Amino acid sequence: MPSKDARNLAQCAVPTAAAGVVAVAVSGAVAGGKGALGAAVGALLAILFMGIGLYVLQWTAKTLPQMFQAMGLMLYVAQLLLLLIFVAVFKDTSLFNAKAFAVSLVVATVVWMAAQARAHMKAKLFYVDPDSAESDKSEKSGPSS
Repeated sequence: MPSKDARNLAQCAVPTAAAGVVAVAVSGAVAGGKGALGAAVGALLAILFMGIGLYVLQWTAKTLPQMFQAMGLMLYVAQLLLLLIFVAVFKDTSLFNAKAFAVSLVVATVVWMAAQARAHMKAKLFYVDPDSAESDKSEKSGPSS
């Protein structure tokens, strides 16, 4: 993974993990051990889904730029469907507190999206590829008469 991609992933994952730690502490205080476990599962699931999604989008942008927008839409739909399947499978579980899980999942997802938006706004993206400007100077432009 190039350093720019790793930096982008870290700029999203670190605040989300911090929000997850806060959610685990609050849920543990409010709902006990099962609440803390539910919050931890929710935060880890959000980090896992969003991290894989970011990786897939970065790979798509490099290898198939013409498919970037379609892949983004497909990826977010797939993430929602996988989350729906996860919630349906663990609907009646007694392993963790479902409310703490849901709150932690939503908070972690919102923090990830805000951190990703901030990282994108802070990124220094070229509007023009500087290497292509140098290669165009050697070619003649206009009529050659």
